[in-house]
Amino acid sequence: MAVTYATVTWDQLHRDARSLASMLVPRMPLRGIVAVTRGGMIPAAIVARELGCRLVETISVVTYDEEDKGEPSIVKQPEAAGNGDGFLVIDDLVDSGVTARLVRERLPHACFACLYAKPAGRALTDLFVTEVPQETWVLFPWDTAPLFVPPLVAGQKPSAG
Repeated sequence: MAVTYATVTWDQLHRDARSLASMLVPRMPLRGIVAVTRGGMIPAAIVARELGCRLVETISVVTYDEEDKGEPSIVKQPEAAGNGDGFLVIDDLVDSGVTARLVRERLPHACFACLYAKPAGRALTDLFVTEVPQETWVLFPWDTAPLFVPPLVAGQKPSAG
């Protein structure tokens, strides 16, 4: 199956994070937020602002070493979150569910929310904004850089006439 790409701009990410925050208002009050590093940090900061939440913790999960996929491991614990009771976990994307599964085991009482969900990981999140096809590779703003693109006519030869 061919891989497709979906590019998320800074503006789109901000809109989607605010949309997620609006979905979370009925779950207020929160004790705090746990951002899954690194992708969940920016969405978590936006949601924390929108919900007036000052306690933002992180959990760091590593699922690979250089190029080799391995067993996922937590390299930084979210100590302030306890078992997750009253906490919201935020990530940018749930893909295969490997990271989400490990985070859920560590924080079984937390609400897990993300901006984007793929079918293989969808069941591991409580809330998400947009479903993305499994074969789609999501390019986040921090993964890309704007580049100059010459006008279409720049490559044209002048016509005689």
